[in-house]
Amino acid sequence: MPHLFSRIKKHLIYFIPLIAALFLMSSKIVDTPKPFVYNPALPAELTVFGERVPLEDPEVRERIENELILLSRQEHLMFRYFKRSGRWFKKFDELLQKEGMPLDFKYLPLVESGLDNLVSSAKAAGFWQFLESTGKQFGLTINSEIDERYDPEKSAIAAIRYLKIAKNKFGTWAAAAGSYNMGMGGMENRISSQLSSNYYDLLLPDETTKYVPRIAAMKLIFEDPAKYGYMLTENDYWKPLNYREVQITETISDLTRFAKQNGTTLKSIRYLNPWIRGNKLTISKGGSFTLRLP
Repeated sequence: MPHLFSRIKKHLIYFIPLIAALFLMSSKIVDTPKPFVYNPALPAELTVFGERVPLEDPEVRERIENELILLSRQEHLMFRYFKRSGRWFKKFDELLQKEGMPLDFKYLPLVESGLDNLVSSAKAAGFWQFLESTGKQFGLTINSEIDERYDPEKSAIAAIRYLKIAKNKFGTWAAAAGSYNMGMGGMENRISSQLSSNYYDLLLPDETTKYVPRIAAMKLIFEDPAKYGYMLTENDYWKPLNYREVQITETISDLTRFAKQNGTTLKSIRYLNPWIRGNKLTISKGGSFTLRLP
């Protein structure tokens, strides 16, 4: 019997602290207040690309509300988007303003790529997600050494060219944006078969139907982050990169050696010039490229 008591006592020494710890943890869980969740109502009026959004249409309204709910709950993504916007939105605003384009189009690459040089499953690449054939069609150089789809500014200019043509073709910026998602041919077929050019009235592929509402939701959140639960300071946004530009008029056969001669590294050159895809830069006769160096 003494031996049995000794064994029980020995086990209790281990179990009592464990039980106490579990009790404390459970009490903390019970006592912790749940976070307050607020879902702001849509404004009475909303414009995107300077065009009125028909919020009186319940389907349109619900799609924007759904996108707002998704985006306002994806903090891990949205904080990255806010940070990147600090680096790129000012430049995109300048390019759009220069071409007389609605500034809301700066949200398009957010929806396309999150302002990241991604490659999609369909092989669309860069901030603005151009397919190789479409990129070349709108003036981007794409070969084994250079892929300007990865140049956020040059691909922005190509996107502006596309959207202007699409607007002239379809009549509204919303339809032009929808065609950016599904292609001009696809949009043209839908407009022709459904006898309407109104983006909001067309039966479109689900992803295209969500496209402008998602841009609208991005606009609402970025114009008033605090309203949607994002408390940001100036330091939460990445600053534009510092660099100097040099004109390259002759072929660089070894970018690593070129970098060393210019007091930098291949890594830095590729970081500042993501459109360079290798270790060589061939310049055709009479041609040139602008290279950014630290």
